Amino acid sequence: MTRAHVTRDPSTTTLPGKNDVLPDELSPDDDLLKPREVAELFGVRTTTIARWAREGRLSPLRTPGGHRRYTRSSLRKLLADAARPEEPTTDDAVRLYEQGWSIRQVAERFDVSYGTMRRLLRGRTTLRTRGGHPPDDY
Repeated sequence: MTRAHVTRDPSTTTLPGKNDVLPDELSPDDDLLKPREVAELFGVRTTTIARWAREGRLSPLRTPGGHRRYTRSSLRKLLADAARPEEPTTDDAVRLYEQGWSIRQVAERFDVSYGTMRRLLRGRTTLRTRGGHPPDDY
């Protein structure tokens, strides 16, 4: 295929048809993955992949039919960004929860979903019951 500069919307690029040109950032040997495949690689749901695309964390390419596809190189970039050391948000979240904040309040404070924060906290501390008390040990 011939390469040429393709003007694109900052969030998406349409994949070329058979006789069209490839976008500059797409190399011929770069695999295109479906959202389901990307979700399996990251261990998340496909809805999370769609949200990451809306937030700009991932840049999808669009097929002529409008379906999203992701390049392995863009996924490597996201993994590299995630591997960088981050501020100690997990410890801060646990501290706030142990000070009496609800899971929902902590999730809002760190701009993550309730389910994500619940899973994060469950791995680091004992969660309270709905009444606000630690579960009884029998």
